[in-house]
Amino acid sequence: MTDLTRMKVAQARDALRAGEVTSVALTEACLTAIEGADALGAFVHKTPEIALEQARAADARIQEGDAPSMCGIPMGIKDLFCTKGVPSQAASGILKGFKPEYESTVTSQLFDAGAVMLGKLNMDEFAMGSSNETSVYGNAVNPWRRGNDDAALTPGGSSGGSASAVAADLCLAATGTDTGGSIRQPAAFTGITGIKPTYGRCSRWGIIAFASSLDQAGPMTKDVRDAAIVLGAMCGHDPRDSTSVDLPVPDFESMLTGDIRGKAIGIPREYRMDGMPAEIDALWDQGRDMLRDAGARIVDISLPHTKYALPTYYVIAPAEASSNLARYDGVRYGHRATLASGEGINDMYEKTRAEGFGPEVQRRVMVGTYVLSAGFYDAYYNRARKVRTLIKRDFEQAFATGVDAILTPATPSAAFGLGELQDADPVQMYLNDVFTVTVNLAGLPGISVPAGLDKQGLPLGLQLIGRPWEEGDLLNTAYALETAAGFVEKPTKWW
Repeated sequence: MTDLTRMKVAQARDALRAGEVTSVALTEACLTAIEGADALGAFVHKTPEIALEQARAADARIQEGDAPSMCGIPMGIKDLFCTKGVPSQAASGILKGFKPEYESTVTSQLFDAGAVMLGKLNMDEFAMGSSNETSVYGNAVNPWRRGNDDAALTPGGSSGGSASAVAADLCLAATGTDTGGSIRQPAAFTGITGIKPTYGRCSRWGIIAFASSLDQAGPMTKDVRDAAIVLGAMCGHDPRDSTSVDLPVPDFESMLTGDIRGKAIGIPREYRMDGMPAEIDALWDQGRDMLRDAGARIVDISLPHTKYALPTYYVIAPAEASSNLARYDGVRYGHRATLASGEGINDMYEKTRAEGFGPEVQRRVMVGTYVLSAGFYDAYYNRARKVRTLIKRDFEQAFATGVDAILTPATPSAAFGLGELQDADPVQMYLNDVFTVTVNLAGLPGISVPAGLDKQGLPLGLQLIGRPWEEGDLLNTAYALETAAGFVEKPTKWW
């Protein structure tokens, strides 16, 4: 069997069970591909010894007939997930040398299901970014190119390494995290599928925190079926996470019938914004027509507080970040600055954080500290919390009218060049989250599905937003959209 790394999770699972391939062979093929893809900057900590040990155990398990769907599947793990004995730095210099003595709940569940860890994946520092340019490891690079242009493009962020690795067939799937769009935006930029489940569906225990009320883990895969399979292994109640919901995890894959006849799909008028590129607008219209042709009923809806979502997010997220990142002080673990003679503990705190945090993290910590400070707490943070409630209520009212899912663009553009926005006003970069942050603020499930190419040959994605805890229905609607779109394009290998 050739092109092992191009296999999807479902294909590999079936081939493993049929004895047509071994996990060791799959893993070795991926490890070889990774070694030849350093130009992408996707894998930052490679773990071939761990991978082959896990692959051998998976093969033995399959032979014994004890083979969950993820058994033997080679994956990449975002550097935000703590993995026992393996560097877990959140792409930050302040955590250099940190090797956890524990395993995150999500990775534990994946390994219990027989998944194979190929290594840790690049990301924006502490998940703060939309282009994977804030990483201490350097940029992750999109495997796609604009026509014959050799300019390096962003894979999106913060899960840019995950997106790049899956799109380039370095692994069969990857974990990501999504705080304001960090799974869905990079998935759209690289032509893959990414789902952010309902807040609380996947445990946050052992995931290095950015903004605790917004962070949620999810899978990044080559198609919707694979997303359903991997998500099923990642979900589950965790008593160590107070926000983890105690609900049964459905068999998401079995719900992929593609039958959406009679489903009501909402089209929010507020998402049709001034200055939206014509290609994004046209793709959105095509997606609406695809779902209508599949039997869905298209309904115009209003989400009136959408226009306040970005400023609300960029008050709440930095506020929570400033609190979460206060623990990185150089005392217990990670980087500690070298002090000059006569300098004391306050100097150590200041120098350690100045040296260990990059400019974007410093910016958000400063903003977050400001909005939480005396005199500004009510004016900014409390007001943002109230607006967040109104945004959530907009969705609740739309779903109460009978809407089953909401269709929107995933991003305001295709992938842009590395460096094109990095030195601009940070707000220009933050605008990449315009279609995704509402989902995190409301705690809803959202999925990005590749649906077409722009005029330069770059992938474009559409986003579907579902009812809380109904990931199965959302995945089935995404499956119908994926089937109708028929997106099968892959990047031409240049790395």
